[in-house]
Amino acid sequence: MPPAYKPVPAVQKCFAILDLLSKKDKPLGISDISRQLELNKSTVFNMVYTLIDLDVLEGMDDGKFGFGPRFYVLGSAAGNRSELIRVAHPFLQRINSETNLSAFLGIRADLQSVIIDKVDSAHGIKISSEIGMQMPVLAGAGIKAMLSQLENQDLNKMISDVTFKRYTPNSITEKGAYLDEIDNVRKEGIAFDREEYIEGMMALGIPINTSGRSVQAAIWVVGLKQQLAEGTIQHLFPLLKGISEEINQRFH
Repeated sequence: MPPAYKPVPAVQKCFAILDLLSKKDKPLGISDISRQLELNKSTVFNMVYTLIDLDVLEGMDDGKFGFGPRFYVLGSAAGNRSELIRVAHPFLQRINSETNLSAFLGIRADLQSVIIDKVDSAHGIKISSEIGMQMPVLAGAGIKAMLSQLENQDLNKMISDVTFKRYTPNSITEKGAYLDEIDNVRKEGIAFDREEYIEGMMALGIPINTSGRSVQAAIWVVGLKQQLAEGTIQHLFPLLKGISEEINQRFH
């Protein structure tokens, strides 16, 4: 027999909101949630914005709400992988198998990238980060690949008040130069980190377009400078671009 306990209505309502969003193919607003769950609007409002503070939900410009980065991290940690992780994980394994480099899957949380899945290199020097780790603001190839999926108007608004930090001598610290870099990602389909975050470390990233979802995602591969010589990078171009196209087709 389970121990006696007193159910907490607030928790039940919170999970009802999450369950409702999980069953819809598009984000919902406060009124939609309130009507479909027959809950008071002020109750829904307070719960939704509490979940936003916890990064479990994410608000959009149109007043709708979808799942945020922490939702994906928790889903991965529980072994109950999201569709994004389920689709992308075999490609992380493929990248690792063909390059012997560590491969990561992440999603955007404001101007940071959050790692939600990974496959570490089992050969030579291993570069690894933990699932759930948030990269610093605007650092790395992953966030460039994610931001390339936004409209220029939204991107300019997001970074208008950002102070670009110099992590290494190669860091991009000018807004205009960073926007040019994002534009190149859109044109080429590949994002680069040329020792911009950590000296001696390079990375290549590809945008993952989840088609209509509120999440911008990316896959990136990381290696030491000597591991990513010019010849190796040229080999990675068709591999990564092909993977990006294949994953994106699955979400369309």
